[in-house]
Amino acid sequence: LVDVSRCFPAADVLSLSLSVLQWYMNGVNYFTDLWNVMDTLGLFYFIAGIVFRLHPSNKTSLYSGRVIFCLDYIIFTLRLIHIFTVSRNLGPKIIMLQRMLIDVFFFLFLFAVWMVAFGVARQGILRQNEHRWRWIFRSVIYEPYLAMFGQVPSDVDGTTYDFAHCTFTGNESKPLCVELDEHNLPRFPEWITIPLVCIYMLSTNILLVNLLVAMFGYTVGTVQENNDQVWKFQRYFLVQEYCNRLNIPFPFVVFAYFYMVVKKCFRCCCREKNAEPSACFHMEDCCPLHQHLKHTCHVELLLCLLAF
Repeated sequence: LVDVSRCFPAADVLSLSLSVLQWYMNGVNYFTDLWNVMDTLGLFYFIAGIVFRLHPSNKTSLYSGRVIFCLDYIIFTLRLIHIFTVSRNLGPKIIMLQRMLIDVFFFLFLFAVWMVAFGVARQGILRQNEHRWRWIFRSVIYEPYLAMFGQVPSDVDGTTYDFAHCTFTGNESKPLCVELDEHNLPRFPEWITIPLVCIYMLSTNILLVNLLVAMFGYTVGTVQENNDQVWKFQRYFLVQEYCNRLNIPFPFVVFAYFYMVVKKCFRCCCREKNAEPSACFHMEDCCPLHQHLKHTCHVELLLCLLAF
């Protein structure tokens, strides 16, 4: 076997490992930003929509492309909220919305316990042997979720149950009818189903919703205490983001990135051929004073923005 150390010196292996690690950290830092995730999803949906629209003869593909473009429009429109961070009034509100979304995310775990408990019990009491997953999902998840917003389930009261909107065989596009007794009446006990719905709606509409409102109030109050400072830091990072980007608009920026890749490849080849470090190093690498001045400039820019 050929000695690997001869083909790949230790310095080159270490440099390659550090480069891969740096690319990985840059990717992680990129996708930790919500706006970058929205950009990635928007571009992905846009490319997928174009692929589906390239088959106009197939009506299914044409309709799928239109649906994807509609979803992509929502993402790109919501992406415009990012520009509001420069406003003194709207900038902190965006921070409030982001933190409130985090509160909703953790609140959903608590609400899911109540929703699944009520939905499974309701499905087991009312119906038997429902094998269609779509209607099981509607009965266990979707309808209890709508009940949180005040929509009362209509299939828990035997006196007002309408058999015209259900099916006994399960072969139609209707929900399965409730189980019947020997008198062709709903078998489920109303003294259990009606109080169960009342307790569930009392718990979700009053307790859990008010808990979420209280969490929102605490989040808004926390951001409001440091309103001016939050806005200045947010504006600073927005200015830094646009300063570090290229000034060329899309889609011409693709050619700029292609030029940067080719330039990087030539620099790597130049570094391998020339033994003198000074011929291949950048100004930032061979001049520590340049790094210090660059860092000082960023600090002064931050202090200047905070002073306004």
